[in-house]
Amino acid sequence: MSRSAGLIRRSGMDSNHPAWIDISATDAPASRSFYAELFGWRLRLVEELDYALVEPGPGTLPGGIGSADETRPAGITTYFSVADVELTLIRATALGAQVATPPWTVPGLGKMAVILDPDGNRVGLWQD
Repeated sequence: MSRSAGLIRRSGMDSNHPAWIDISATDAPASRSFYAELFGWRLRLVEELDYALVEPGPGTLPGGIGSADETRPAGITTYFSVADVELTLIRATALGAQVATPPWTVPGLGKMAVILDPDGNRVGLWQD
């Protein structure tokens, strides 16, 4: 197994590992085509959300591609698995981050939030 494949394998890790990637695009259909061709991703479009989910597979980090808007600027946000979103937000803001998206619950799945690190990079937090 390559070193990079080992980095995204999550077995045995409890938290602080990449758990999801979110790609927000100004032209989501074109972006979906680009990433599907580039990485061989199989995508499943959830039409009511205008969001395509990356079909799981070996060595594929879960994620999706949606449309950018006023709340989701174009770019890629990596979500990291954390034990407690609220405690991680307290720690992150104490270290100089800003809350971009307050915690919210995804029914039946978990809780998420987005911070801006001290350089302004979007970083997602995910709690199962």
